[in-house]
Amino acid sequence: MTWKNVRLAECCEIKPPKAEAKKTLKESDLVSFVPMNNLGIDTPNLALEEDKALSEVTGSYTYFAENDVLLAKITPCFENGKLGIAKGLTNGVGFGSSEFIVFRTSDQLVPEYLYYYLLRPSFREQGQAVMTGAVGHKRVPKEFIEDTEIPLPLVEEQKRIVTILDQAFADIDKARALTEQNLKNARELFESYLQQVFDSLGSECDLKSMSDETMLSMIDGDRGKNYPKKSDFLENGYCLFLSTKNVRPDGFLFDETMFIDKSSDNLLRKGRLKRNDVVITTRGTIGNLALYDDSVEFEHIRINSGMLILRPNIKTIHPCYLFEIMRSGIVKRQIEQKISGAAQPQLPVKTLNSFVFPVPKTLEKQKSVVNKIRAIESQINKSIDLYTQKLVRLEELKKSILHKAFSGDLTNNIEEAAAQ
Repeated sequence: MTWKNVRLAECCEIKPPKAEAKKTLKESDLVSFVPMNNLGIDTPNLALEEDKALSEVTGSYTYFAENDVLLAKITPCFENGKLGIAKGLTNGVGFGSSEFIVFRTSDQLVPEYLYYYLLRPSFREQGQAVMTGAVGHKRVPKEFIEDTEIPLPLVEEQKRIVTILDQAFADIDKARALTEQNLKNARELFESYLQQVFDSLGSECDLKSMSDETMLSMIDGDRGKNYPKKSDFLENGYCLFLSTKNVRPDGFLFDETMFIDKSSDNLLRKGRLKRNDVVITTRGTIGNLALYDDSVEFEHIRINSGMLILRPNIKTIHPCYLFEIMRSGIVKRQIEQKISGAAQPQLPVKTLNSFVFPVPKTLEKQKSVVNKIRAIESQINKSIDLYTQKLVRLEELKKSILHKAFSGDLTNNIEEAAAQ
């Protein structure tokens, strides 16, 4: 099947004029107001939560009308796939972010067909490659949007493709929701087991405070004048400078790293990790944890100001036990109680000092508890890996279906199957 390729500028009106709204509505009439947050990802539906008088929005906001297709043009919204179709607008008119590109399709192009075409990851990748502007404010150029070509079958064929895609994506979304629930259940099962292990210890434990220096000490990062500036950071270097992004709920993640050289490291007075230290994030996402054991390849690591080092006294508390008790519900509940409702949540040392948790009286018992936890975690992680892989496969399936839809293979395959 051969389809004609047509530039978007030839089959769409891009950025319809605001004067249209002024011709049909009074200044006091209400219209839908759609900020960037209300433009979705993986859904054509806009979140219509607010109306404003026409007079309030005609100045700096972007105009659109019923059935117009909206696309975010600024980073990172463009790369994230923020895209939708305007439907159910108050008085048939909407205004929103100045970072929207608005497409009004002609009678030869179905809005839903255009939506799915713009949803393709390859379109976003091509747009990202030509973005212009300062870092953090890059935008897709007008010329790229206008010159992007879309394969254009007859309208009836477009509608047929949209119907197939709607059903396929609904099925995939249903499978994804079920898989995500199974993933959530597996993680909750582990947390429940973790709680049961600690609850069963009873008289074999003493209740200890985190302020007890015979158990551990808490060390923060150097926040003084020698704290590294942006220009001090390197892609590779002598010392890894740990970011809160590198500490996940259950360990380190080093897919994004930054370093400082030896001279910058020597200027810092504190915040250097030692083997067996436990790191906890205290700003942003609070309570993420990692254990700096021998499996971590980096020899020199400093923490930034958004975390703390928990340094165990290895004569009284096993580092692995400290890590496990810190990620248990016993500590998580204390964190939630202390930071709930705070305008800028954080977890300072004085707050952690008030936390208490059970500690088995011998190191041998602590090791036994850790071994139990690690054994069940290994089994649950196998299920988590399977569910995670399934989510990846579902995302790949969506990409494959979109590719087939706009190459003609999707409807061709259905016609061939029906003929057999």
